[in-house]
Amino acid sequence: MSQSPAPSFRFRPEEHLRRPADFRRVYERRRSASDEWLIVYACENELPHLRLGLSVSRKYGQATRRNRLRRLYREAFRLARQQMPTGLDLILIPRKNEEPPLRELLQSLPRLVAQLSRKLARESKSP
Repeated sequence: MSQSPAPSFRFRPEEHLRRPADFRRVYERRRSASDEWLIVYACENELPHLRLGLSVSRKYGQATRRNRLRRLYREAFRLARQQMPTGLDLILIPRKNEEPPLRELLQSLPRLVAQLSRKLARESKSP
């Protein structure tokens, strides 16, 4: 009796969006969705996986506070990744200075990414 391997929840280096040119490309695509906690920008990447970038500006407080928000959003991405369509570069931007509950992010992130994926797919089909 063979079991299929359990999905990996690791956040691998190739899933990080790091280069300023990549961030620029996602922002220039001008496709976003948002809710009360989060703004998500997306762009196609033609890769078999998602890539994540985080943008937490200084208006959210000192470095320790910003890093805590980054860790929380990265954890939500890591846990919800299996529920999201692949082939996208994503940039997450916190909407509020408050720290959202992880369960809220786990609900909103896949919903927003699916919404963006549908939006991008519709655009690529139209002439």
